Amino acid sequence: MPSSNRDPNLKKKTVAVGRRFEARAETFYSENGYEIIERNWRAGRKEIDLIVRKDSVLAFVEVKAASSTSFGHPSEKVDEKKRAHLTEAAHRFIAERGIKGVDFRFDVITFVRGKLEHFPGAFEATG
Repeated sequence: MPSSNRDPNLKKKTVAVGRRFEARAETFYSENGYEIIERNWRAGRKEIDLIVRKDSVLAFVEVKAASSTSFGHPSEKVDEKKRAHLTEAAHRFIAERGIKGVDFRFDVITFVRGKLEHFPGAFEATG
């Protein structure tokens, strides 16, 4: 269906649902001793859902949710293109902030039927 025929409220609803899952992921990190550095940090059109820190580790977090796994696990949506975007945004964040002396990793948090799964170090930086 062409985008001009879509329900104009659908994107708002989808964003609102996504933000709720991101808030749950944020709570998970806070409860596990992480400091929340940024939420929905943007580098142009690329976005990092959460940036968290614990000790000398900075984690860039992608949050994905699905009501079922009928179309695959939500972690599968963090494909090569998405990983490249996250890597580029993370490098930009580190450069803009002048961050040195920390390790960094990419985490994925998924929700399937509301159940949280944490994948620390889910993938390596690309490029």
